Amino acid sequence: MAVTDARSPEPHEPVPDQPREGRMWNRALAHWLAHYRRVWRGTIISGILQPLFFLLAMGMGLGTLVDAGTSGGIEGVDYLLFLAPGILAAQAMQTAVFESTFPVLGAIKWQRQYHAMLAAPLGIPDIVLGHLVFVMMRVAMTSTIFVTIATLFGAITSWWVLLALPVAVLTGLAFAAPVVAFAARQRNESGFNMLFRFIVLPMFLFSGTFFPVEQLPTALELIARITPLWHAVELCRGLALETMTLAGAAAHVAYLVVLAGIGIQLALMSVRKRLIL
Repeated sequence: MAVTDARSPEPHEPVPDQPREGRMWNRALAHWLAHYRRVWRGTIISGILQPLFFLLAMGMGLGTLVDAGTSGGIEGVDYLLFLAPGILAAQAMQTAVFESTFPVLGAIKWQRQYHAMLAAPLGIPDIVLGHLVFVMMRVAMTSTIFVTIATLFGAITSWWVLLALPVAVLTGLAFAAPVVAFAARQRNESGFNMLFRFIVLPMFLFSGTFFPVEQLPTALELIARITPLWHAVELCRGLALETMTLAGAAAHVAYLVVLAGIGIQLALMSVRKRLIL
């Protein structure tokens, strides 16, 4: 007589599916949201007040001198209206980079949240995607608040700026994904100083946020036009000022989508190599 193992399921009983990587990213997201509820007050200055101060100082301070010049603004537009969409894109970059540097290294080396997630039924795609979705939510929050305040100050006058909000989120993803890949390979925080000083800050200053890149020397203009922030600034500004063409918007979006896709693959490989291999 055959002996039946009481622990094995009957043939007609389905065996429950095991969790697969990439399906439980919401649990990683829940961790970062719970953490953010404890520290959100510390992000007010960097995420909200700092872009607002730039808008007031440059747009309403320096902007009065620019508007009073012979050109009457920049490209026939009041400087405040020219500046606001650029700051929208730039703050998306800054928020994404900040949330993808020290938090990632901390989750690997110091607080080791990534190791705890990996010990639970989460895979590398869950860890990376959950963190990136959190970064996108942070960018969406800060961008929405900034657009609301800028509109109250008269820096934004078109409802088309609402389309710039998903652009800001896409910009955040395009920066966050490759920066996560970079952060996962760092052994200490010294590499972040190089990132902020020689990549983020120059892009912030010379990618069209404060003035058209056409005013730069030819070599620097060409470099500026291949940076992701220039594409984001041009797209946000074109939408806010209602000057963006469909072909131009498609080109800028395609650039950011491709960069985000490449960055996600690099982030997956870097985190996997750091945690597993």
